Amino acid sequence: MSEGLVSPEVEPAPPAGARASRTSLIAALLLVGVTAVWGSTFVMIKDVVRSLPVVDFLAARFVIAALAMVIAFWVPLRRMHRDQVRRGVVLGVVYGLAQILQTFGLSHTSAAVSGFVTGMYVVLTPVLGAVLLRQRAPAATWVAVAMSTAGLALLALRGLSVGTGELLVLASALLYALHIVALGAWSGGKDALGLATVQMVAIATLCSLAALPGGVRLPTTSGAWFAVLYTAVLAGAGALIAQTWAQAHLTATRAAIIMTMEPVFAALFAVAVGGEHLTGRMLGGGLLVLAAMYVVELTPGRTIVPLARRRRSRGNRAAPKSPDRAR
Repeated sequence: MSEGLVSPEVEPAPPAGARASRTSLIAALLLVGVTAVWGSTFVMIKDVVRSLPVVDFLAARFVIAALAMVIAFWVPLRRMHRDQVRRGVVLGVVYGLAQILQTFGLSHTSAAVSGFVTGMYVVLTPVLGAVLLRQRAPAATWVAVAMSTAGLALLALRGLSVGTGELLVLASALLYALHIVALGAWSGGKDALGLATVQMVAIATLCSLAALPGGVRLPTTSGAWFAVLYTAVLAGAGALIAQTWAQAHLTATRAAIIMTMEPVFAALFAVAVGGEHLTGRMLGGGLLVLAAMYVVELTPGRTIVPLARRRRSRGNRAAPKSPDRAR
């Protein structure tokens, strides 16, 4: 997998010029919107899984999303090359495994601790980027990572014990980080629809297989069906398409830091819709995450530059220009 990630043909081009800067800004804002949608699902999912097994909920959600995407994006799906399909399947399996591990981890730990441990992908993403892609993150990136981690801890933690649940959720965070890094390397922007569809089919297949041993139960109330459809269409298909396109224009670590807004939005929706009270911890944690985003947005072009790209850039500067290039 690491050899595929290092391939220069699939490295996202660095932002250059006003148009690229605008595209990068749009991608960042779109990813913020994705995290807002994800954050809005916590309240409704919490209600649904009281009467529906979590794995069954995931299977129903992702199967509906996959069917909708295959029907809507059949043409770009047929245009996918074999290598693109293979990468989409790998991405989908990684993401689906992360969902399943996180779900089982939730049954052995509190939702708050699970939210914090899952958010550790913001730390694991630059580490994996350094190991798999030979990327080097500047000091500003690590400052943003530390700030966002502190914000997540302030939002979620009331003490932390390490047990089976925490280890399962930590494994899911590692897989989420791997998905972010691989998606940033493999997404080309133009193939976002096809790549997102392949991922969703792989996720649906994996979650369905996980639900089969106990028999798949479907929702029985209109509220539960609304939650399934909302998370399938908007928070599933729509969010994955948006994330796939956005990460073609953002570095993996920048995307991970932006995505730490998810628990912030979850807290906001919990206060606005779920009847919870706004606390100083929520406010302080949310402000730290926002500040981390601000730090990383101040230096978008310097967040991460792959070593291979820097070597090519130095080689191009050192090479003498041909007569054609001089013209």
